[in-house]
Formats: sequence, structure tokens, C-alpha cells
Amino acid sequence: MHMTIFGIGKMSVRGREGERLELMRYGLHTKVCDLLGCDVPVVLAGMGGVARANLVSAVSAAGGYGILGMVRESPEFIRRQIHEVRAQTEKDFGVNLIPAATPRDLFLKELQVCLEERVHSVCLFWDLDDEVILRLRDNEILVICQVGSRQEAIQALDAGAQILIAQGVESGGHVRGTQARLKLLADVVSLERDEPILTAGGIARGADLADALNHGAAGIVMGTSFLVTQEAFAHDYHKGRIVEASPSDIIYTQDFHINWPRDAYVRVLRNSVTDGDYGDPFSSERQIIGEDSGRVLYRFGTDSPLQSTIGKLEQMALYAGTGAAAISNIPTAAERMGEILAEAIDARREAIPQKPIGEVESIDLASPSCTATLAGNEYMGFMAHEEVVNFLNILLEAERAGARAAVRLAIDTNDRRQSVEMRETHANEVYCCRLLIDELDALGAKVSPRIGDFYDKLMAIPSIDERVVFLAKGQRWVARKIRENLPKIRSDRLHLMLAEMLSLHDR
Repeated sequence: MHMTIFGIGKMSVRGREGERLELMRYGLHTKVCDLLGCDVPVVLAGMGGVARANLVSAVSAAGGYGILGMVRESPEFIRRQIHEVRAQTEKDFGVNLIPAATPRDLFLKELQVCLEERVHSVCLFWDLDDEVILRLRDNEILVICQVGSRQEAIQALDAGAQILIAQGVESGGHVRGTQARLKLLADVVSLERDEPILTAGGIARGADLADALNHGAAGIVMGTSFLVTQEAFAHDYHKGRIVEASPSDIIYTQDFHINWPRDAYVRVLRNSVTDGDYGDPFSSERQIIGEDSGRVLYRFGTDSPLQSTIGKLEQMALYAGTGAAAISNIPTAAERMGEILAEAIDARREAIPQKPIGEVESIDLASPSCTATLAGNEYMGFMAHEEVVNFLNILLEAERAGARAAVRLAIDTNDRRQSVEMRETHANEVYCCRLLIDELDALGAKVSPRIGDFYDKLMAIPSIDERVVFLAKGQRWVARKIRENLPKIRSDRLHLMLAEMLSLHDR
């Protein structure tokens, strides 16, 4: 039976559990996956104009994490795109905003839409704003920051960023830093902070993913490789130029600059503009070369050609990272993901002793300085046996209280739909209780007899609707605790069981 989620035809494993174990076996399910709610540590770059709803939902459905590229878009358009993604997938996704390239009043309106829609994450790039990060954190929105230097990484982390993207100079589009990807990654990893670090820049192959994990990254961010897929909103001309590109066609320049700060470098494909056919890009005269949905496009502008663009496409910014030279086809996003994962597994097979899947424990190979299979739980940051037992008993206590509360609400409420929902919640809570009790039994541990006060607090609330809200908060607490502790669980069996519980509480 082939992989059903990721389309990796090379592997034969049984069912979803086998798929996840296969990924974990080769270190392709990292702690950032648990934070983002995805299966593999492959993140879609929030490419402006290109990364729209179809591509974001396709990448997320394929096991990765999609980010909408919404730089300088209207609040109404951003809201529509968010709704379109949600109509296509139940997976979490993010929104990319760029303060430096957006008028302040427009940026604040974009931000307000993200807050109102309670998006899962917001990715920020260039001119980070501590107040903006704080607002997002206060609204329980995950903050991802893309940085181009070690110092910028420190500033982002100190401001509250929860995930970093270390962007190497090999990246396509706008490039913040000047260091090669692996050099910058090493500089940021050396900070020894708890927040996961993703790496970006010139990544086009599964071997690049394996290499990134071996050098301490928790995952990768890919732009160009997903730009050249069927779901991307890039113009076919742009996609075709990338497929045909050689290494000498990919250059680093300031020529495309309108609407961005001075000294904002980009990596693009060579064309008549970069070859100097139109003189000084910083002259005051602006020449119209096209339009997109009624919006005028200028030569030396930062707009790349989209499916809705008409005009002199060859003169526009044809963004591409150095990995473009390795791209030779235009598949679906799922097919691209399958290629990447299959190649990454092939690249990592020799690093891990061959064992039957059921016997392999969760191994994080991002730290090559030690032999992971020989390291103890404490050294590797995993919970000790006693800590696991205590954690499971805490969850069991919460699930028992939730089950009691849900069945009581199902009886008390006069709203038929709400009553059905509460009965479904009760069934889920009971199922989770059974999973936890079975796991504690497998660990040779006793079930704690302690009883919390959650149920008493809930029953003291006079309003039925407020009781439902209180129960929902309790479920979110359970989900948060599971998400926080999943990276500390070494057992594959327990990891999968908790992941199943998380999926029930995240619905």
C-alpha cells in the first residue's frame, strides 16, 4: 500500500500510523511540525501574489504548512483569501505581512483582519515591530519572523517570535541578509534558544531538506520550488523561464525596487532590465509596462507577473532562488512535496540503523554531535518515565472532567444542535480517557485518583452558553498542553496517541 497522504510511491507502509512512523524514523517529523500542526517540516514561503489560496491549501493538504503572501493587499482581499483557504482545507495556515513594503495605515488594516479572523500564524519580514508581535501573541496567534542575520534573530526572539526563518542569500525574491544559508543557520542555531529555526534559500531538493536537518534546522521554507507548481498564481511565462533557467541566469540585484526601501536586494532571473537595456533603474521617470486587475505596473517595479497580469512580462521581476537551476517540471504541489520527501528519506537512510518501524523510537537528528540512538532521555530533552506518567494523569483528569461536563450540558441545553455537539464532545472525551488509561497500563503505572475542580467551576456558571465556552477553554488547555509536550515524548506509540488526541481537541 503506497503512502496515501504524501504520495511517495517508493515506500510501502500500512496506513496513516505507518506513514507518520516512517517520517519519524528518518527525522522528518520535528518539533516545529507539532507547533504548526503539519506532518512534515516543509513550509511554503509567503510569496506575494503567488502564494494564494489554491497553493496554500494544496501545500497544507500535502502535509506541509502553507502561508498566504499578502504584502500590500487590501484588507478585503486578505479576508477573502483566508476564507477561501478555510473552504478548501481544515489544516492550519499562516499569513505573510511585510511592514517595510507596506504603508503604515494599510499594514495596520491588514493586521486587524488577521486578528479578527484569528489566523493560526502571521509571518513578519523586514523592519520587525515589537508592538505588532505583542499584539499577535496577546491574541494567541503564532508569530513567525524571517531574519537575515544573527543580530536580527536575537531581536526577533527577544520581541517574542516563536519560530524563526533564517533566510540565506541564495533565496529568490527579496533578500534580507548577505550570508549563505548554512552559514546563517549555524549562526542562529548557536544562540541555543528553544524556538525552532527554519532555513530558507536555494532549497529545491529532498537532499537540501536532509542537509538542513543535519545542520540543526527544524525544517525548511521553500518558495521557488512551489512557485513552479500548477496551483501557484504565477504567470505561466514566469514558471517556464524558471524551468529553462541555468545557474548563470539567476542574479542578485537592486534593479527592481519601486515600493520597497532603498538597498532592498532581490534575486531574479536575468532579463532585458537587468542587462541594462533601459538605463538607470533609479531615475525619476517611470514607464508603464503592464497592468494587473486594473493596477498599473511600472518598469523596475517589484511586481512579478501573475496569472492576471498583462503587458511586457519579460521586463518584470522574475523572482527565483539559486535552486531554480534544479527545477525541470511543473507538477502539482502534492507531487512536488512527494518528490522532496522521497529524496529526503533516501538521503537519510544511511544515517539511521535499519529496524522494523514499530521498534524505532522518535529520533531528532538535528544534533549530529551525538549518537541519538544511544542518548538517554534527559540528555535528549525527552521526559523521564515518571514525568510521562504524571503528564498522562493530568490529561486524564482533564478529560474525565470534560466528559462529565459535556454529558451534563447535553442534557441541560435546549438547543438541539448544541446538545448533539455536546454528545459528540462527550464521546471524544471518553475515547481519550480510554486511550490514556490504556497507555498508563502499558507503562505499568497507576491511574491517579485525584479529582480536580473543573467540573464544579463549570456547574457554578448559570448560563448554558457560558458553560459551553468554559468547556471549550478547557479543551484548548488540553490541546495546548499536548502541543507543548509532544516534542518531549520519545515513544512513537505515545507520540501518535497524543497526536490523535490533539486532532480531536483542535477541531
